[in-house]
Amino acid sequence: MKILFIVRRYGPVGGMERYVWELTRELGNLGHDVEVLCEVCLAEKPHGIAVHELGVIAPRPRWLSLLRFGRRAARWLEANPRTGWLIHSHERVDVHHVTTFHGPPFASVFEKPFWRLLSIRVLMQLYLERRELSRPLYIVPNSQVIRQQLAHYYPKLAGKLTVPIVPGVQPVTLRSPRTAPADGGIIGFVGKEWQRKGLPLAVEIVACLRKRRPDLELWVIGPQAEEIRPFFDGWQGGYRLLGWSDQSHYAEFDVLLHPARSEPYGMVISEAMAARVPVVVSDVCGAAAQITADAGAVVPLDAPCEQWAEEVEKQLRRNDAPPQFVRDWNDVAREYETIYRKIFEHDLK
Repeated sequence: MKILFIVRRYGPVGGMERYVWELTRELGNLGHDVEVLCEVCLAEKPHGIAVHELGVIAPRPRWLSLLRFGRRAARWLEANPRTGWLIHSHERVDVHHVTTFHGPPFASVFEKPFWRLLSIRVLMQLYLERRELSRPLYIVPNSQVIRQQLAHYYPKLAGKLTVPIVPGVQPVTLRSPRTAPADGGIIGFVGKEWQRKGLPLAVEIVACLRKRRPDLELWVIGPQAEEIRPFFDGWQGGYRLLGWSDQSHYAEFDVLLHPARSEPYGMVISEAMAARVPVVVSDVCGAAAQITADAGAVVPLDAPCEQWAEEVEKQLRRNDAPPQFVRDWNDVAREYETIYRKIFEHDLK
């Protein structure tokens, strides 16, 4: 099969970007012809994959950046037609056969006060989102949570929705089986978008636990230290602000805490489970569907802090290692092959 991917940033530089990076490489390994159309490639180009860079576009305002990228992609395809190729997009374009939806629908704005709709930014984002979803033959959500949200906000397009294809997981260093010290332990929080991923609540939960575990530490990976240091005013140690790091640190955690307010999937959750680290996450995380009772706990987002603390405490006390979560990117590629074949058999003959 011949497949052209569209993504603005090509490389393992974010959750969506990692998804595209790994998927394209696996499809190439399976013998398919793969090309990528992007603004910029941010890693060494994979062998055997042709990468076409359109040039960086100013990122703000976001809606205009998305619109300009979509126009550039359409013009490139007019100048470089790919007859007989399947186009798989991960962006707000209208030239594709398949789109993978990685984030919460912008249409959730309709749940907010009506005056939130009175801006060009909101109207253009809604236009771009509907355009992206209306064009393709199939819409692939990356989690069950996203599938439910898309079906809710776009009921007329629900027939295009496939079963979710969740991300794969890279091999990681395994956490050695151990029980955290009775008065301590290490809680990990990972995420650059710390507000959406619930850092303020995580700080509150760990502060509550430190009353009974005075040597407990919270390690925060992702945000710049100076940006979040005020959350720890009044703390006498007990935290490490590590910024962004290529080193995962999962094997050093005793629990991953991810009380996100909104999380379409949450690759840090599956990565922690792959390292056999217990997890405690909010019920709005897409990856919550992959969490079994022996892997950790899923807590209602609006649960009181004491309930959160108790669930984390249970994981700190355990003396058995969770089962390892395994999902190879090759499995992801083969699930997409099933969708691609339907298109090639019925629409690209």
